[in-house]
Amino acid sequence: MKLVIFAGGSGRRLWPISRQKSPKQFEPILGSKSTLQLAVDRVLDAYGGENIFISTNLKYVDLVRDQLPELPAQNIIGEPARRDLAPAVGLAMMHLAHASEAEDEPIAILWGDNYMAQVETFREVLAAAEQLLIDKKANILFVGETPRFANENLGWIGLGEVLGKVGERPFYAFNSLTYRPEKARCDQIFAEKSHVWNTGYFVTTVGYIQNQYQMLQPSMWAQLQEIGAKIGQEAYLETLNDVYPQMTSISFDDAILEFIPSDDAAVLHGEMGWSDPGTLYALKEAINPDLTANVTKGLVITENVSDSLVYNYEADRLVAVVGVEGLIVVNTEDALLVVHKDQIPLVKQMVNDLEGTDLEKYS
Repeated sequence: MKLVIFAGGSGRRLWPISRQKSPKQFEPILGSKSTLQLAVDRVLDAYGGENIFISTNLKYVDLVRDQLPELPAQNIIGEPARRDLAPAVGLAMMHLAHASEAEDEPIAILWGDNYMAQVETFREVLAAAEQLLIDKKANILFVGETPRFANENLGWIGLGEVLGKVGERPFYAFNSLTYRPEKARCDQIFAEKSHVWNTGYFVTTVGYIQNQYQMLQPSMWAQLQEIGAKIGQEAYLETLNDVYPQMTSISFDDAILEFIPSDDAAVLHGEMGWSDPGTLYALKEAINPDLTANVTKGLVITENVSDSLVYNYEADRLVAVVGVEGLIVVNTEDALLVVHKDQIPLVKQMVNDLEGTDLEKYS
């Protein structure tokens, strides 16, 4: 099986930890390795570096190669412009098709900015999905996390009936994708155990996904074919830079996944300890979801503080936080952020507003 890990986002919701020059997937937010390095570590021994591909922005290619010297240079796929995930996934499929011996070889789509506490369970779920494809039980397997609580900040996958088992692990009919349900609905589906968290991971084949592009996005498919025909040739970069920025900017969900026939799909899930720290408060929840607990880094003191994250990246500066609840404080050498957890969505908008101003260098 081949795997492609997407690592092209700018991570603006995690500002100021994540910056344009070094987005969150390249930063050691937990421990000494970046989330991208951890994502590769999870699958490297099982599948080998030659079968792992990274999709990123062209300006991050050198950074990816520095962080992942164990991967072949040609396995780093650079996007010359931000055109959302449908073009990015389509470009990756062209490269995997070029590298694959058969269009029905299983492939896994993964993300480079997640955490996984139970790596062995994650590997078991991937292996089960691969086996189901080989056995032709489905054309695409959605991989979910067994939910730990009613998280309204995530997407959810609706489970249908149990279709069978791979070893002792059941797989389910696919019912629906729901993005960030309202709190009441979220509480309901969590209590019913009718849905699982959507990790955004899935396992399928190059041929199946390319057929979906051909049927559902014919204009984009023609552009992808034009680029794909030049892979491995001198004209590749010129063609990529000419054609890719002209593609429609659309999410992969809106372009492809929403139209996948239910009969083509199945769902696997497990207690993988998966989390997506897409915002600073989500990072706090991922490390310690206890509402009475704080998460700190660096030279920090707290007094009468709860449910807060305080990160200090300056070794010679003390950050003291007193008498607050649900506060996010991040101090770096050139920027300080203070925001209540309920106002976290405003961080991304604030960073977007820096573009084209004298303060853009801080974004």
